[in-house]
Amino acid sequence: MKELTRRQIEVLSFIAEYSGVHAYPPTIREIADYFSVSVKAAHDHVSALKKKGRVKQADRRSRTMELVRGGEDEKIEEFVQIPILGNVPAGQPVLTEDNWNGYISLSRSMLKRKQNLFMVNVRGDSMSGAGVMDGDLAIVEKLESPDNGEIVVAVVNEAITLKRFFRESNRIRLQPENPAYMPIYSQNVRVLGRLALIIRSY
Repeated sequence: MKELTRRQIEVLSFIAEYSGVHAYPPTIREIADYFSVSVKAAHDHVSALKKKGRVKQADRRSRTMELVRGGEDEKIEEFVQIPILGNVPAGQPVLTEDNWNGYISLSRSMLKRKQNLFMVNVRGDSMSGAGVMDGDLAIVEKLESPDNGEIVVAVVNEAITLKRFFRESNRIRLQPENPAYMPIYSQNVRVLGRLALIIRSY
C-alpha cells in the first residue's frame, strides 16, 4: 500500500477514533468541520485514502465508510483525539459530550499511557508564575482527588478555573501563581483534573 501523508494519517485517525466512540463512521461534512476545511477538501482526503486502500465504501450513502487495516496502523495509533472543553451552561454536568467543543490530535509520544484527558483554553494570567500563560492549551488528566500543590482545573460557584490546589483543615485553597490575584477559598470545590501538559503557539 502507498505511504500516507501526515494529513491523511490524521484523517484516518479521526475516522477510527470517531467510529470507536460512536459505533459508526463520520460523514464527510463532520470530517470537514473537525479539520476546519471545505467539504470538497474533506472529500478529496477520503478519496485519496480510498485510492491507497485504507478506506472502502460500498456506495455513496452517508456513514458507510469502513477502515481497511494495513501497515500504516502503527502510525495511526501514534495520534490520540483529545476533547476540548468549551463553555458549560450553569447547572449542567461539566464533562459531558454536549460540552465538548471539538477535538485536538496529539501524538501519543507526548502523553503518558492510559491517561483520560481533555483540553481547556487558558484565559488570563493568574498562573503566569507557574509558566501557564494566557492563550495556552492546557491538557488535563481527569482526576477528582489531587495532591496538595498540584495545578488543577476546578469548578467553584459554577465557574471553571485553573489554580494550584491546597486542602486545608476546613476548606480548599485554590492558589494563583501571580501576586496580582488573591487565592480562592471554598468548601465547595469540584476538581475535574490535574494539569498534564501545556501547549503554546509562538
